[in-house]
Amino acid sequence: MSAYILIVEDEAAIHQLLAYNLESEGFRTKVVETGEDVHPALTEEMPDLVLLDWMLPGLSGIEVCRMIRSKPETQKLPVIMLTARGEETERVRGLATGADDYVIKPFSVPEVMARIRSILRRVKPEAVSETLLSGDITLDRIKKRVSRGQRDIALSPTEFRLLEYLMQSPGRVYSRAQLLDRVWGNDNFVDERTVDVHVGRLRKNLSRGRELDPIRTVRGSGYAFDERFGR
Repeated sequence: MSAYILIVEDEAAIHQLLAYNLESEGFRTKVVETGEDVHPALTEEMPDLVLLDWMLPGLSGIEVCRMIRSKPETQKLPVIMLTARGEETERVRGLATGADDYVIKPFSVPEVMARIRSILRRVKPEAVSETLLSGDITLDRIKKRVSRGQRDIALSPTEFRLLEYLMQSPGRVYSRAQLLDRVWGNDNFVDERTVDVHVGRLRKNLSRGRELDPIRTVRGSGYAFDERFGR
Protein backbone atom coordinates (compact mmCIF):
# COMPACT_ATOMS: atom_id res chain seq x y z
CA MET A 1 0.00 0.00 0.00
CA SER A 2 1.03 3.60 -0.48
CA ALA A 3 1.53 6.22 2.20
CA TYR A 4 -1.06 6.86 4.92
CA ILE A 5 -2.18 10.49 5.26
CA LEU A 6 -4.06 11.87 8.27
CA ILE A 7 -6.30 14.78 7.25
CA VAL A 8 -7.26 17.14 10.10
CA GLU A 9 -9.89 19.45 8.65
CA ASP A 10 -13.35 20.48 9.90
CA GLU A 11 -14.75 21.72 6.56
CA ALA A 12 -16.44 18.73 4.93
CA ALA A 13 -16.04 20.03 1.37
CA ILE A 14 -12.28 20.40 1.84
CA HIS A 15 -11.56 17.11 3.58
CA GLN A 16 -13.74 15.23 1.09
CA LEU A 17 -11.85 16.85 -1.80
CA LEU A 18 -8.48 15.99 -0.27
CA ALA A 19 -9.44 12.42 0.65
CA TYR A 20 -10.92 11.74 -2.79
CA ASN A 21 -7.87 12.97 -4.67
CA LEU A 22 -5.37 11.31 -2.35
CA GLU A 23 -7.15 7.97 -2.55
CA SER A 24 -7.37 8.31 -6.34
CA GLU A 25 -3.58 8.54 -6.32
CA GLY A 26 -3.30 5.38 -4.23
CA PHE A 27 -2.79 6.94 -0.79
CA ARG A 28 -4.68 5.74 2.27
CA THR A 29 -6.42 8.45 4.28
CA LYS A 30 -8.20 9.07 7.55
CA VAL A 31 -10.14 12.23 8.34
CA VAL A 32 -10.64 13.77 11.77
CA GLU A 33 -12.43 17.09 12.25
CA THR A 34 -11.07 18.39 15.57
CA GLY A 35 -7.69 18.84 17.18
CA GLU A 36 -8.81 16.70 20.11
CA ASP A 37 -9.25 13.73 17.76
CA VAL A 38 -5.65 13.83 16.53
CA HIS A 39 -3.96 12.05 19.44
CA PRO A 40 -6.33 9.02 19.34
CA ALA A 41 -5.82 8.83 15.56
CA LEU A 42 -2.03 8.86 15.95
CA THR A 43 -2.26 6.17 18.62
CA GLU A 44 -4.46 3.97 16.42
CA GLU A 45 -2.03 4.09 13.48
CA MET A 46 0.93 6.36 12.89
CA PRO A 47 0.49 8.21 9.58
CA ASP A 48 3.28 9.02 7.16
CA LEU A 49 2.18 12.66 6.95
CA VAL A 50 -0.42 14.98 8.50
CA LEU A 51 -2.43 17.58 6.57
CA LEU A 52 -3.40 19.97 9.36
CA ASP A 53 -5.89 22.84 9.19
CA TRP A 54 -4.86 25.89 11.18
CA MET A 55 -8.38 27.05 12.13
CA LEU A 56 -9.91 24.07 13.92
CA PRO A 57 -12.75 24.19 16.46
CA GLY A 58 -11.40 23.80 19.99
CA LEU A 59 -7.72 22.87 19.87
CA SER A 60 -6.14 24.90 17.05
CA GLY A 61 -3.84 23.56 14.36
CA ILE A 62 -0.93 25.46 15.92
CA GLU A 63 -1.55 23.75 19.26
CA VAL A 64 -1.87 20.36 17.55
CA CYS A 65 1.42 20.92 15.74
CA ARG A 66 3.12 21.81 19.04
CA MET A 67 1.71 18.63 20.57
CA ILE A 68 3.04 16.53 17.68
CA ARG A 69 6.50 18.07 17.98
CA SER A 70 6.60 17.67 21.78
CA LYS A 71 6.30 13.86 21.75
CA PRO A 72 9.32 11.70 20.89
CA GLU A 73 7.23 9.23 18.87
CA THR A 74 5.81 11.97 16.61
CA GLN A 75 8.60 14.53 16.74
CA LYS A 76 9.70 13.85 13.15
CA LEU A 77 6.23 13.26 11.70
CA PRO A 78 5.82 15.48 8.60
CA VAL A 79 3.12 18.16 8.93
CA ILE A 80 1.68 20.37 6.18
CA MET A 81 -0.44 23.25 7.47
CA LEU A 82 -3.57 24.30 5.58
CA THR A 83 -4.81 27.80 6.23
CA ALA A 84 -6.50 30.87 4.84
CA ARG A 85 -3.88 33.02 6.60
CA GLY A 86 -1.57 34.25 3.86
CA GLU A 87 0.40 36.94 5.64
CA GLU A 88 4.15 36.40 5.90
CA THR A 89 4.10 36.70 9.70
CA GLU A 90 1.49 33.93 9.91
CA ARG A 91 3.47 31.66 7.55
CA VAL A 92 6.55 32.21 9.66
CA ARG A 93 4.58 31.43 12.82
CA GLY A 94 3.29 28.17 11.35
CA LEU A 95 6.75 27.07 10.23
CA ALA A 96 8.29 28.13 13.54
CA THR A 97 5.81 25.90 15.36
CA GLY A 98 7.24 22.93 13.50
CA ALA A 99 5.24 22.59 10.30
CA ASP A 100 7.28 21.24 7.37
CA ASP A 101 5.29 23.15 4.76
CA TYR A 102 2.43 25.60 4.43
CA VAL A 103 -0.44 25.70 1.87
CA ILE A 104 -2.76 28.69 1.61
CA LYS A 105 -6.48 28.26 0.96
CA PRO A 106 -7.97 28.22 -1.60
CA PHE A 107 -5.34 25.81 -2.84
CA SER A 108 -4.64 23.90 -6.02
CA VAL A 109 -5.04 20.14 -5.54
CA PRO A 110 -2.07 19.36 -7.83
CA GLU A 111 0.06 21.72 -5.73
CA VAL A 112 -0.93 19.94 -2.50
CA MET A 113 -0.16 16.57 -4.12
CA ALA A 114 3.22 17.81 -5.30
CA ARG A 115 4.12 19.08 -1.82
CA ILE A 116 3.05 15.79 -0.21
CA ARG A 117 5.10 13.76 -2.67
CA SER A 118 8.10 16.05 -2.24
CA ILE A 119 8.14 15.55 1.53
CA LEU A 120 7.49 11.81 1.33
CA ARG A 121 10.30 11.33 -1.21
CA ARG A 122 12.60 12.79 1.44
CA VAL A 123 11.30 11.05 4.58
CA LYS A 124 9.79 7.81 3.23
CA PRO A 125 10.79 7.26 -0.40
CA GLU A 126 9.39 3.71 -0.52
CA ALA A 127 5.89 5.09 0.09
CA VAL A 128 5.88 7.05 -3.20
CA SER A 129 8.21 4.91 -5.27
CA GLU A 130 6.60 3.44 -8.39
CA THR A 131 8.54 0.21 -7.91
CA LEU A 132 9.32 -1.93 -4.87
CA LEU A 133 12.31 -4.23 -5.21
CA SER A 134 13.60 -6.89 -2.83
CA GLY A 135 16.01 -9.59 -3.94
CA ASP A 136 14.70 -10.90 -7.26
CA ILE A 137 11.11 -9.81 -6.61
CA THR A 138 9.88 -6.62 -8.31
CA LEU A 139 6.47 -5.02 -7.70
CA ASP A 140 5.37 -2.31 -10.14
CA ARG A 141 2.69 -0.14 -8.51
CA ILE A 142 1.75 1.62 -11.75
CA LYS A 143 1.41 -1.41 -14.02
CA LYS A 144 0.15 -3.62 -11.17
CA ARG A 145 2.67 -6.30 -12.10
CA VAL A 146 4.90 -8.57 -10.03
CA SER A 147 7.87 -10.55 -11.27
CA ARG A 148 10.51 -12.80 -9.77
CA GLY A 149 13.64 -12.87 -11.85
CA GLN A 150 12.42 -13.39 -15.42
CA ARG A 151 9.10 -14.92 -14.32
CA ASP A 152 5.88 -12.89 -14.26
CA ILE A 153 3.68 -13.70 -11.29
CA ALA A 154 -0.10 -13.56 -11.64
CA LEU A 155 -1.72 -12.27 -8.43
CA SER A 156 -5.28 -11.40 -7.54
CA PRO A 157 -5.90 -7.72 -6.62
CA THR A 158 -6.02 -8.66 -2.92
CA GLU A 159 -2.79 -10.68 -3.12
CA PHE A 160 -1.14 -7.73 -4.89
CA ARG A 161 -2.20 -5.30 -2.14
CA LEU A 162 -1.06 -7.75 0.54
CA LEU A 163 2.38 -8.17 -1.02
CA GLU A 164 2.70 -4.41 -1.61
CA TYR A 165 1.88 -3.65 2.01
CA LEU A 166 4.34 -6.20 3.38
CA MET A 167 7.14 -5.21 0.96
CA GLN A 168 6.81 -1.54 1.87
CA SER A 169 8.12 -2.21 5.39
CA PRO A 170 10.46 -5.23 5.32
CA GLY A 171 10.89 -6.83 8.74
CA ARG A 172 7.85 -5.17 10.28
CA VAL A 173 5.41 -7.71 11.72
CA TYR A 174 1.72 -7.10 11.07
CA SER A 175 -1.01 -8.88 12.99
CA ARG A 176 -3.88 -10.48 11.10
CA ALA A 177 -6.19 -7.76 12.39
CA GLN A 178 -3.87 -5.03 11.07
CA LEU A 179 -3.65 -6.69 7.66
CA LEU A 180 -7.42 -7.07 7.51
CA ASP A 181 -7.82 -3.37 8.27
CA ARG A 182 -5.17 -2.13 5.87
CA VAL A 183 -5.54 -4.54 2.96
CA TRP A 184 -9.24 -5.42 3.06
CA GLY A 185 -10.37 -2.09 4.55
CA ASN A 186 -14.07 -1.78 5.31
CA ASP A 187 -15.06 -5.24 4.06
CA ASN A 188 -16.99 -6.63 7.01
CA PHE A 189 -17.48 -10.05 5.45
CA VAL A 190 -13.96 -11.35 6.04
CA ASP A 191 -12.33 -12.65 9.20
CA GLU A 192 -8.76 -13.28 10.31
CA ARG A 193 -8.67 -16.75 8.73
CA THR A 194 -8.97 -14.99 5.38
CA VAL A 195 -5.51 -13.51 5.94
CA ASP A 196 -3.99 -16.97 6.40
CA VAL A 197 -5.66 -18.22 3.21
CA HIS A 198 -4.38 -15.30 1.13
CA VAL A 199 -0.88 -15.48 2.59
CA GLY A 200 -0.82 -19.18 1.68
CA ARG A 201 -1.88 -18.41 -1.90
CA LEU A 202 0.63 -15.57 -2.14
CA ARG A 203 3.45 -17.83 -0.96
CA LYS A 204 2.49 -20.49 -3.50
CA ASN A 205 2.53 -17.93 -6.32
CA LEU A 206 5.80 -16.31 -5.26
CA SER A 207 7.91 -19.40 -4.60
CA ARG A 208 8.43 -22.38 -6.87
CA GLY A 209 10.67 -25.35 -6.38
CA ARG A 210 13.56 -24.39 -4.13
CA GLU A 211 12.98 -20.64 -4.28
CA LEU A 212 13.14 -19.00 -0.87
CA ASP A 213 9.88 -17.92 0.75
CA PRO A 214 10.06 -14.12 1.29
CA ILE A 215 7.19 -14.07 3.81
CA ARG A 216 7.96 -14.81 7.44
CA THR A 217 5.37 -16.15 9.87
CA VAL A 218 5.79 -14.90 13.43
CA ARG A 219 3.94 -17.32 15.67
CA GLY A 220 1.32 -15.61 17.79
CA SER A 221 1.92 -12.27 16.08
CA GLY A 222 1.35 -12.34 12.33
CA TYR A 223 3.35 -11.94 9.14
CA ALA A 224 6.27 -9.93 7.78
CA PHE A 225 8.21 -9.60 4.56
CA ASP A 226 11.60 -11.03 5.50
CA GLU A 227 14.10 -8.17 5.67
CA ARG A 228 16.93 -10.66 5.02
CA PHE A 229 15.39 -11.82 1.73
CA GLY A 230 17.74 -11.42 -1.22
CA ARG A 231 20.79 -10.58 0.89
